[in-house]
Amino acid sequence: MSHIEVRPAQAEDREAVLAFCAHTWEHGDYIEHVWNEWLQNPAGQLIVATVDKQPAALVHMEMLTPEDAWLEGLRVAPEFRRQGLARKVNEAALTEAMRRGAQYARMAISHINERSQQVSEGGYFRRVGAILPFNTQATPEKITRVHGSDKPRLATLEDLDAIIDFLNASNIFPIVGGLYYLRFRAYPITAEFLEKKIKAQQIYVLHRWERLDGLAIFEVRENPTVSLSIGYIDGTAIEAISLIGNELLQHAIEIEIENVRIYAPDLVIMRDAFAGLGCEEAIAEDSEVYYTYERGLF
Repeated sequence: MSHIEVRPAQAEDREAVLAFCAHTWEHGDYIEHVWNEWLQNPAGQLIVATVDKQPAALVHMEMLTPEDAWLEGLRVAPEFRRQGLARKVNEAALTEAMRRGAQYARMAISHINERSQQVSEGGYFRRVGAILPFNTQATPEKITRVHGSDKPRLATLEDLDAIIDFLNASNIFPIVGGLYYLRFRAYPITAEFLEKKIKAQQIYVLHRWERLDGLAIFEVRENPTVSLSIGYIDGTAIEAISLIGNELLQHAIEIEIENVRIYAPDLVIMRDAFAGLGCEEAIAEDSEVYYTYERGLF
């Protein structure tokens, strides 16, 4: 009978792991690019399962906040699939997360990866959000000059209460799980998070008819390439979303960043708004939606 061991990854596991990750997708896998970062990350743990001392499964856990753990990079060697290894490494990751004080664990899974969805749901995770990530280019021909009350502006601390009230009443906020997305990871949008983003000038708001009509939260991401990353966007109607999206593309041009990464809620209104801005990537037939799964650990 085979001997299975689940343990923290070691540097010497690298070649064996990369060998079974080599054909995850037609274009390969990103594990080789993050292996050293994950292995040495003090905020998380890289975990492997071995079968007779041969690395056969992998997952990475990282504490994004003192209470929120993120699981990513789940891989199982083809010859060892359907033997419970995914469940074993996930359980080890959750145990480590709880040891570090995590109250919640989350992960993102492609809508076409039904097997991983089944494993997650079997491990008491529930689907809490759905996003459509895509890249686009900020170019002058996509920009419409907007003035007056239709022009979004950077939020100030005086807007904080209005933003919280807006999100509490939003139909979009629960569709993304109340989360902000960056580098395919999800962070809870809390009052403290919003205050921090306002101080960093990373929230645009749109006020019309004496009310808050929409908002977006963003930041500049520098790794692996410089891009403007939009991790949350919301609006009461397609026009509001279009106006905010237009302002973000203009902002990217002003700070000389061409690449824009958008984590849009998986809604027709969002696809249409960005397609109307010339971001045809939003309505591509091969667009991949990602589901966010969450599990309470308390």
